[in-house]
Amino acid sequence: MTQDGGRAVRIDTSRPHPARIYDYLLGGKDNYEVDQVAGDRLAAAAPEARIAVRANRAFLHRAVRYVVDSGVRQILDIGTGLPTSPNVHEVAQELAADVRVAYVDNDPIVKAHADALLSRAGTTSIVLADLRDPQSIIDHPEVRRIIDFDRPVALFLVAILHFIRDTDEPERIVATLRDALPAGSLLVLSHATGDFADDRSDAEAVYNSATATMNLRSRDRVERFFDGFELVEPGLTQVPFWRPDATPAPGSEEIGFYCGVARKSGE
Repeated sequence: MTQDGGRAVRIDTSRPHPARIYDYLLGGKDNYEVDQVAGDRLAAAAPEARIAVRANRAFLHRAVRYVVDSGVRQILDIGTGLPTSPNVHEVAQELAADVRVAYVDNDPIVKAHADALLSRAGTTSIVLADLRDPQSIIDHPEVRRIIDFDRPVALFLVAILHFIRDTDEPERIVATLRDALPAGSLLVLSHATGDFADDRSDAEAVYNSATATMNLRSRDRVERFFDGFELVEPGLTQVPFWRPDATPAPGSEEIGFYCGVARKSGE
């Protein structure tokens, strides 16, 4: 059990959690046996899964560098997952010490680990909140302490929207967040897809007993999340091919993760 603003929050370790499965596939240690079993099942159903999560993580780091190089000094990272060094704030603040980062996740374990890591970082915070209620994130006092919504913000939705069901209206969620951002803000997004595999039902089924289901979406569906933004080059692509630091490894074309970075223009 952990605390959230004085309120006790029970940590559920009886079911696998996407953040902990992701941590396990990355080779992390902040996971439980249920997460390890789920991760092994996922890797058996989708053999490229371990490579894919690493490629997604590498995209995240490149996108952080792009954001900072673009002059944006505020990052709102929703669905941050368990801290895996280097974290977003570590990559960003190595380039510019004045970058401010607000992390958001719905897993109390993520918050507990991040609280310990960020306890001395006054320009960085972690908030326990649910992406399905985006307005509560925008209005959260701890988010507001870190993020000034009158200045450009980089909104990170990396490997999170595929855990939002269609019935929860993911396009509405992104639009609510978009509308809170001023011109010049950036959207950094990645999303799992089944476009590069004949059948991913077994991989999706791994999450049926988890705390969030997997919802693979096509390129057209993912592209809709960028409505109201202008994609920067190379546009919407697979994670290994977004401004790679080196030639992508053989087999990268099979990785089922789309990604993109886009800018919100003036009205």
